[in-house]
Amino acid sequence: MSGTFMRSVLRSLSFAQVRRISPARRDAADPRVAAIYREMERVFGVISPPVALHSPSPDMLAASWVMNYETMLVPGLLDPAAKQAIATAVSVGNTCPYCVTIHGMLLRGLDHAQDADAIQGDRPGTVTDPAVRAISEWARASGRADTAAEHEPPFPAEHAAEAVGVATWFHYLNRMVNVFVRDAPLPPMAPTAALRVALPILSRRMRSASRNEAAPGASLDLLPTAPLPPAFSWAAGDPNIAEAFGRAGGAVEAAGRRSVPATVRELVLAELADWDGQPKGLSRAWVEEAVRALPAEDRPAGRLALLTAFASYQVDDKVVGAVRDGGATDTALVELVSWSSLAAAGRVSGWMRIVGRSGVLEH
Repeated sequence: MSGTFMRSVLRSLSFAQVRRISPARRDAADPRVAAIYREMERVFGVISPPVALHSPSPDMLAASWVMNYETMLVPGLLDPAAKQAIATAVSVGNTCPYCVTIHGMLLRGLDHAQDADAIQGDRPGTVTDPAVRAISEWARASGRADTAAEHEPPFPAEHAAEAVGVATWFHYLNRMVNVFVRDAPLPPMAPTAALRVALPILSRRMRSASRNEAAPGASLDLLPTAPLPPAFSWAAGDPNIAEAFGRAGGAVEAAGRRSVPATVRELVLAELADWDGQPKGLSRAWVEEAVRALPAEDRPAGRLALLTAFASYQVDDKVVGAVRDGGATDTALVELVSWSSLAAAGRVSGWMRIVGRSGVLEH
């Protein structure tokens, strides 16, 4: 089977995993789309659905790629297994089955099969590798202010921007994926049993591609420079990660002004200001109570934005469809969900503990 044919098949399968919106194709008007798709195939071996879902908004595609590239793909101070452990543990906490599957698979491929099983099963305390166990416990605890305060960071000061950057990226990405990607890395209608065949193939291809170099700072020119938002002050210890979150934050904030009603932005930020990571409730009654304060025409967007921020796994076709009925395009939907996801991730990163008795950076 030729490499060109395999790439074509994998590309179509990647797009098929995105739901509720249609990813842009390579010939999109914005040349950044084709450039990012090419780079994804170079460093991943495939077009990643969690990144491709952003493509109806080229600015959001660029923002997602910049954050992902500079935290996950650039070889840094963190061991690759530590990065995958953080990704998997955060994804478990955010109830993101797609990301749990993919990043557990990648951790397993780094000779940590038992550790991957433990983290995927929400048993980080039973991980056998002490370093992986410590960082996965820290990452799993990061989603709530009370549990985050109890976990001293298991890394030195110089690792802080990278570790928190990976965790923050996944607190953002899990929300996007829960809204726009199917639960399993399979095309529609494929039986779940096909995972046993698909995952080893995907893992081999991604491991092979991962040997391709990701140069620090190489992604940054996709977006204009912007100040680092206060919520991401932890990134200041690494110039490229700080630039990534500054530029991405600026792009997402501009998208929010375009696509999220001002009343909705104000409501989400007010709700986040008092949030400590605790679940809002098993039902969605809290959402209906919150959106009563909005003008009737803004309530569908408010409902989607709030659920994205606080319980993204509860977003369903009806919630998205109501925003569609108000005239929202794919671009507007992606920008609304992206803005809400990054606002929530910024709130979470503010209580992540990166201070330790061993001299870790103040936060």
